[in-house]
Amino acid sequence: MINLNDLVFFVAAVEHGGFAPASRQLGLPKSTLSKRVAELEGALQARLIHRSSRSFTLTDVGRGFYEHARASIIEAQAAQDVVRQRVAEPSGVVRITASVPVAQEQLAPHLPRLAQRFPRLRLQLDVTDRFVDVLQEGYDIAVRSHFAPLPDSELVQRPVRRESVVLVASPGYLEASGEPDAPQALEQHAGLTTGPGAGRWTLAREDAEKETIQVAPQARLIANESQVLRAAAIADLGIACLPESLCRHELADGRLRRVLPGWHAGRVTTTLVMPHRRGQLPGVRAAVDFLVACLGGD
Repeated sequence: MINLNDLVFFVAAVEHGGFAPASRQLGLPKSTLSKRVAELEGALQARLIHRSSRSFTLTDVGRGFYEHARASIIEAQAAQDVVRQRVAEPSGVVRITASVPVAQEQLAPHLPRLAQRFPRLRLQLDVTDRFVDVLQEGYDIAVRSHFAPLPDSELVQRPVRRESVVLVASPGYLEASGEPDAPQALEQHAGLTTGPGAGRWTLAREDAEKETIQVAPQARLIANESQVLRAAAIADLGIACLPESLCRHELADGRLRRVLPGWHAGRVTTTLVMPHRRGQLPGVRAAVDFLVACLGGD
């Protein structure tokens, strides 16, 4: 049976780039660490580290072993925390990444409450529309909004919400231009679209998902940002397709109205993407559970 302490020494040596810096961090002699890692290799009958006076690099086997060893240490610490600190507050850094619309519309209302509930958590939110490699860039949680299913990967995917993209317009626009009574009538109306290539909307019936129709409204304003389209719709410029949550307040207070309420322009899913739950720190788990409750309840 492998000594768990040897895993700690091995992981420390890897993360600090050698036995000397790891020994300073742990307060143990360098020779002790080197000996214990050598004994670990002997027990495994496998070379984990290439050693020389000038280099310290992992073997192929060592790289794979390191990932599992690190996860085992985190899990052991988590198990210890459960016993010793059953009601202790989650703590530590939680790194989250999200696109601009998701951050503005979904996370902004909730992250302050997450920070208030767990004062010892340090939240780091990276807002970017570029593709983010969750594993390589060291994020704990990625919040992704998508129409098509996400590709299979080594990451855990936890869908938390699915909502309709609805057609909306202001009462002023509808009074001036008339209210369409069928999808085909949209082609006589001003459309607020997301791009030159998105001039055709594919609509589906709420009660018959497979029944779809494509329509091409008359482009009045093109913008690849949902808040701009929402503002343009409120300003009586035309009809927009927006996620229902993005215009919920405007629909409630009457600044916008549903157009063709029996139809929608697709479904948007919000998913939390994260490394495998095994090895996940308690602070990250607390953040995930909080976001699932908040976003799923919106």
